[in-house]
This record gives sequence, structure tokens and C-alpha cells, in this order.
Amino acid sequence: MPQEIKAAVLHDIAAPFQLETLTLKDPGEGEIRVKIVSTGICHTDIKVSKGYGNVPLPVVLGHEGAGVVEALGPNVESLEAGDHVILSFPFCGHCPQCDSDHPAYCDNGQALSFSCQGIQSPSLHNNQGEIVHGYFFGQSSFATQVITSERNIIKVSKDLPLETLGPLGCGFQTGAGAILNVLQPDPGQSLAVFGAGNVGLSAIMAAKIAAMDPVIAVDTNARRLQLALELGATHVLNLTEEINPLEAIRAITRQLGVNYSLDTTNKPEVVRQAFECLANRGTCVHSGGGGKDLCFPGSQLLHGRTVTGVIQGDSLPQTFIPQLLDYHRNGTFPFEKLLSVYALADINKAVQDMEQGLVVKPVLLMKS
Repeated sequence: MPQEIKAAVLHDIAAPFQLETLTLKDPGEGEIRVKIVSTGICHTDIKVSKGYGNVPLPVVLGHEGAGVVEALGPNVESLEAGDHVILSFPFCGHCPQCDSDHPAYCDNGQALSFSCQGIQSPSLHNNQGEIVHGYFFGQSSFATQVITSERNIIKVSKDLPLETLGPLGCGFQTGAGAILNVLQPDPGQSLAVFGAGNVGLSAIMAAKIAAMDPVIAVDTNARRLQLALELGATHVLNLTEEINPLEAIRAITRQLGVNYSLDTTNKPEVVRQAFECLANRGTCVHSGGGGKDLCFPGSQLLHGRTVTGVIQGDSLPQTFIPQLLDYHRNGTFPFEKLLSVYALADINKAVQDMEQGLVVKPVLLMKS
């Protein structure tokens, strides 16, 4: 039967989230109802709340959920009630990108993530019977329960703490995947990471796993740079100290430049710096969210340099997230150091703290 749930609802662009009681429908064919234990807040959620993606309103956002399977619709065969799961991004499963095991680049991925159209009928209604849009990124996990699909779900061991696992479904796999899936560096190759947020710091942890050296973190937040050193960075550059990052990176690399760079800022001037600090035949990965025109010196491309974008770390979540959990078990991917916990009712405070750089990755707990 339909469930009464609590959810953080966005009614207008740039408005605060409002905690409301909604009605969640039963799962239909191919759908699963998951009781959310926790969910991360991603910069994409914040960007969408300010108008990015033209998401229909009112809407429940959230796309880094973790929880417990409560009920299954018809023809769901890979799960059962009581399973512990992480929710990740949606993909169609039948386009050329999905068929080649690159679902992060699904040809239908944009629509599946931002249109808020599910497999079956709308999943959420308010007390007046009006539709509140769900299925954001196939989940809408700023809520105590969600309707999702098998492709969104990664089953995990019941001995793992669901309170910490949600960000693996987006931010953490994006940063780690940029290194381990996209760049696949050899030991001893060098890296500069521009932006020491949750994506950048995840990349730094992955760079340590890959034995990269040097690993240079570039940011303006001293606390995040200190954390970068704890997680595997060999050098940090604090841009508030009027450092020229290009000169500093060349000094660190004996004037050669780095083999690889990663931009997580989505600032055109920073993306250009990430490109210009490359060595010959180096690669710059841009994962800052897109949406802005970028400019690079054409002459530098002639030296074999490459610029590429990345979505979700080019991950196949059903295999990559268990790999990250294995790294966590052996102590080489300590993502819990990035987390700050808030109650669902405090979502606006969590967003504010994230925007002000006071926390790296806020996680909402459905129980206060």
C-alpha cells in the first residue's frame, strides 16, 4: 500500500528546501522501494536547486542514497526485501554506451537523470494529491523512502554502515574513477588536482592507491589542503598565498609539468591552468560539471596534450563501488574522513556549510 514519507521538497529555484509529508506509491513493474538510511549532498543537487538542468518543480532531489530494500514490484529478480544497497546513477542498458560497459555516458542518461520520469507512473504526491516530482537521478533520495530500479542499485554486505556509504554512488566514484578508470596511470606518474572537495580528495586517495608521485593538490581552503596531505597528496598549493600554480607545478616537476591533471572546479580559468600545467603528451580531465565554454592554447595541443571530460568516473557502479569498498576495508580509501553528518531536517544548514567550504561532504541521516 502507499507509504507516508518525509522528504525535503524544492518548490522554487534558489528557494530553501522544505521538509514535508508526502505519499509514495507502491513499486510497479521493475521498481523497488528502498528505505533510505542516509544520503550525500552533491554539488549537482545544489546546482539543480538554482536552475541547472531544467528539472520540473516541485521536486525531491538527492542522488547519493543508501538504505534497505523494503518492497519489490513485479519482475525484479536480483534483489529481495532486507537487502542493503547503495543507489547510483540511472542508465538505459541498451544504447551503444551501455552495451560497451560505459553506462556513465548512456545516450539516454541526461533524460533519465534530470527529467524525473520513472519507469511507471509518478511516485510522489503531497497531501492535496498534487504531483511532487521524484525519480531525480532515478532515486530522489532526500527522502525517507524512494522508488528506484534495479540498474540504480548496488547490493552491499549487511555488515557495512549504511550511514556512510551513499556518497560512493556519485561523488566518490567520480573522483576515484577519473584516476583508476579513465587515466589508469603507471606508478610514479604525476598528477595535479585542482579543487580539493569530495571529488578532488577522492581522486587523491585513488592516486595514492595507483602509486602516483608527485600528487599536487591546488585549492584556496587550508583545511582541505591539510586533509589532502593526510590522504596522499605529496604537495599542496594554497592559492590564497598568491602562488602562481603553473610556476609552482613546474618547479615541483623539474620544469616538465605533470603527466595528468584533474579539474573539479568548473571555472574556465582554472581548467585552463589544469591544461597548461601538463607535460608533453599529458592529459587533463575535466569533471567540474560542464556548462561553460573553455579555451586552451592551440599551440600546446600540438605537443600531444589531451583534454577530456568525465562523468561519474566512467564507472560501472555494480563493479567499481565494490572495488572501492575493498580499498576501504584495507585502509587505502578512507572516505569517512570526508563526511559531516546532519539530520534531514537540517538540509538547508548542510547546503550552506558545503557552499561556504566548512565541510567537504555533508551526509543527511533520515533519523536525527
